[in-house]
Amino acid sequence: MKSKKDPKGYWRANIKYVLILLAIWFTVSYGAGIIFKDELNTIKIGGFKLGFWFAQQGSMYVFVILIFVYVKLMNNLDKKFGYDE
Repeated sequence: MKSKKDPKGYWRANIKYVLILLAIWFTVSYGAGIIFKDELNTIKIGGFKLGFWFAQQGSMYVFVILIFVYVKLMNNLDKKFGYDE
């Protein structure tokens, strides 16, 4: 654990987390919903094609999950750099 606050290191790690999570969201929403749609449409869930589901609902669910992941990562980062409550 760091004893001294390092604002540059903190923001570098924060931006790294944001870029990684946005890349995951982009991959899921653009990749699964558009690029790999035809391959995913061969699989059906609840009567709907999987590619259609990702385009309509899946990327939103992944986004909400990524929000919770970001909160967890930032809580850990705050503790590591001494910015926690």
